[in-house]
Amino acid sequence: MAGKLNFSLVSPEREVFAGLVDQVDAPGVEGDFGVLADHAPFMTALREGVVTVIDGGARRVFEVRGGFADVTPAGLTILAEEASERTAA
Repeated sequence: MAGKLNFSLVSPEREVFAGLVDQVDAPGVEGDFGVLADHAPFMTALREGVVTVIDGGARRVFEVRGGFADVTPAGLTILAEEASERTAA
């Protein structure tokens, strides 16, 4: 069984999400990317778009406006200029 990814989504106002998840998909300036547990370290700027957090069968979707994503051996941190959870219509 694969390990879990430690993920944190932070905006200037607050920590929007933090937890152990299976996968995070995000909008990089050079294209969308996905991060799983034990991903190789990297850092990239983000463009406006959607961050999707997948844990088992559950999905949570967040809107972000710019910022940075930092993948380290400890997990993924997204520092967003603005971030909010998308609610179901």
